Amino acid sequence: MQYFVVMIDDGRRGREAIVDPEITRREVVSRIASGKYRNISFIHEIADCSVEDITADILSEAALPDIDAAGLDLQPDPFDHVRDLRKHGTI
Repeated sequence: MQYFVVMIDDGRRGREAIVDPEITRREVVSRIASGKYRNISFIHEIADCSVEDITADILSEAALPDIDAAGLDLQPDPFDHVRDLRKHGTI
């Protein structure tokens, strides 16, 4: 049997351990990436009789990739603009 323990620090309210035997590693990563789990103290993977701290691994999997905005062309292509004008009958 394998399950994950996600410890969330709620500040003055204390800590909350989320333990769900049905949840998978992928679901834990998904919940962190979506912002459902915040202020994580640690994440432990419990498999059979062993416990492993996988906090760094899971957080790195859930991190959004950095997108270099310097190389992006934020202006629409002129072709698309002309096509839209034709579609609406202005040309």
